[in-house]
Amino acid sequence: MKVAVLGTGMIGNTVVRELAAYKQIDKVIAVDGLQENIDKCLELAGHEKVIGKQMNLANENDIYKAIKDADAAIACLPHFLSIPAIKAAIAAQCHLVDLVGTEFDEKRKLDQQAKEAGVTIVPGCGVAPGITNFLAAQGIELLDEAEEAIMICGGIPKDPQPPLRYQVVFRLESVLGLYTRPALAAENGELVYLPPLSGKEKIIFPEPVGECEAVVTDAHSTAYTLKDKVNKIYEKTVRYAGHWDKMAVLAELGFLDNKEVDVEGVKVNTKKLAEKILEPQLRGKSIEDITVVRVTASGKKNGKDTTYIWEMIDYYDHDRGMTSMAKTTAIPAMLMANWILNGKIPETGIVPVENVIVGNRFHEFMGELREKGIEINQYERFLS
Repeated sequence: MKVAVLGTGMIGNTVVRELAAYKQIDKVIAVDGLQENIDKCLELAGHEKVIGKQMNLANENDIYKAIKDADAAIACLPHFLSIPAIKAAIAAQCHLVDLVGTEFDEKRKLDQQAKEAGVTIVPGCGVAPGITNFLAAQGIELLDEAEEAIMICGGIPKDPQPPLRYQVVFRLESVLGLYTRPALAAENGELVYLPPLSGKEKIIFPEPVGECEAVVTDAHSTAYTLKDKVNKIYEKTVRYAGHWDKMAVLAELGFLDNKEVDVEGVKVNTKKLAEKILEPQLRGKSIEDITVVRVTASGKKNGKDTTYIWEMIDYYDHDRGMTSMAKTTAIPAMLMANWILNGKIPETGIVPVENVIVGNRFHEFMGELREKGIEINQYERFLS
């Protein structure tokens, strides 16, 4: 079996290293536009199965060339390449696991084409979207009547630095969308869009995390797939207390708008300017990070008010030299690709993770996550 990994940044490197450990995988092809990224990936992987391939990955045709001889691919690419990657996978008849969950409405329009090609395309399969999706789906399935599902997740620094107390773990351009983009959710069977930075609430996690705040962000595919199974479903993103208010001021003043202004005869894009100014302020004291997840599903079970809760607090992995965000994002994607290749996911088409990792599959997948060092604890709360 050959697996292509598209993009060898922080997440891609982790995917490559973990894939190489599986006996049924004969070759892992690490693809990136920069040779220096490939060299670093090969060094970190340290495995004869892994080969590097320097290729442009700028459009659908480029991606097709990179994966046309692979059995499966894992896309660790920017958001704007997500749909081109899916189209390329269909054309190449190559299974695809994609980390990006945005534009699900457009992606599901490709479902029939993927079915006809006989391929499985899993969008949004990391930590959030990904792990949070199937935790919410499982909670809803366990209830007799599901009232509300809330998916809470955040990657935060172990040693937060002022003034913003956050460090970028993905591309800054993707992060900035959280502050300006309306958030997709579902209420009473209908899709709704909530204002950016709305629904702010205080959340307490066990130490050393402590007090945080969460705001509503995009629920991705779950808003579509679970809206008829639960009355309300939302996703929320976590930051340390105070962060959201500071970024809200910048958004309100227009610094995060994607438009040009004239500065003494020079056209300047306000968002790109903000990125340049903010980037140095969005660094932690160290690369050590923490990923927090709390997913709740509330409703009725056997006539009682019941809430199912899953919680994960994951730390930088010193043994493997791996950030928590890299681990918790890469490993679900890697496991999903293995499951597809092993025939555990026979469904074809555009297959959201919350549609397949439920019931018996849920428990097995959770077990494999645990074996890979991702511990998720479950709690139940009953009211008579």
